Amino acid sequence: MKYLGRTNFQHGERGKIGVLLLNLGTPDAPTTPALRRYLGQFLADPRVVEVPRLLWRVILHGVILRIRPARSAKAYASVWTNDGSPLLTHTKAQTAGVRATLEAKWGADVEVDFAMRYGNPSVSSAIERLLEKGVRKLLVFPLYPQYSGSTTASTFDAVAEDFRSRRWLPDLRFISHYHDHQGYIKAVANSIRAHQAEHGIPDKLVFSYHGVPKRYLLRGDPYHCECYKTTRLVAEELGLSKEQYMTTFQSRFGREEWLTPYTDETLKALPGQGVKSLQVVCPGFSSDCLETIEEIDEENREYFMEAGGEQFSYIECLNASEPHIEVLTEIIEENLQGWPADTAEAAAKSADEARKQTEK
Repeated sequence: MKYLGRTNFQHGERGKIGVLLLNLGTPDAPTTPALRRYLGQFLADPRVVEVPRLLWRVILHGVILRIRPARSAKAYASVWTNDGSPLLTHTKAQTAGVRATLEAKWGADVEVDFAMRYGNPSVSSAIERLLEKGVRKLLVFPLYPQYSGSTTASTFDAVAEDFRSRRWLPDLRFISHYHDHQGYIKAVANSIRAHQAEHGIPDKLVFSYHGVPKRYLLRGDPYHCECYKTTRLVAEELGLSKEQYMTTFQSRFGREEWLTPYTDETLKALPGQGVKSLQVVCPGFSSDCLETIEEIDEENREYFMEAGGEQFSYIECLNASEPHIEVLTEIIEENLQGWPADTAEAAAKSADEARKQTEK
């Protein structure tokens, strides 16, 4: 096996700290071929769909990838911008914000980059860029507040798979979740306060999270519990009574039971229960994307209004807002404790030792 090494490696150079932000991913374009490539990679991940591989391969390539890409392309086209998909745009801006903040404190000792678990820029390409810049200590930060095997663990799989081909591995730290981080809870709560200062207090505030199959919960995945904890902590920060809010789960796929209550069914039913004004927030998403813009603010808005609702508003994700950049940077610095960059003296000593070994 050929193991990858750095093209510009120098023994004894000063090592840097790398921070790699990761999000789920996006197709390269809102077209059927691009969606077929993207969904083919995404849905082939055994962490995402836990079905016997041979059976799933037949279903995926024989049915799903023949039908779903065209439908998904239309949905992506409705949210696409001149700069690409909203998820890519926001993740780039988050990375730039974190980079600027860390550089102001750490100088050139820290390198910040981002990648997508599926699609581009790939995990391997981002790791390669960081290592080529001299990173010897790497902090991986998946931008999923709540842990799930289908998102967070899948990200770790991608990093580990890349490392299998590397000659010299960096020290590694991995942030698995931040669903109850005080700064994150306050940032979400403050975004809700700001929205309600402009749009008023609704009859009901719905916290909608991306769904996963119920059997993942039954097999020990903590995602369901962490979503409910996030909701509870934000509600406590806002001083809400239990009657003022609820938690739901969106974006289910396939016929099996997923985490309930379902967002779409709930929004269709609420007007009949006397809820005429509604606000929805999605604190499981670090960036607005197809699932928040098209699914919540368009599709589910329509469900609620057609069922008799009178006022609906969606509360945007934290995206690249200043409070979010501050929280992300705080979490990163907490996880960099004890990880100063290599000193110049240590680098010089290492270079001297390498020279002596070569001269023997």
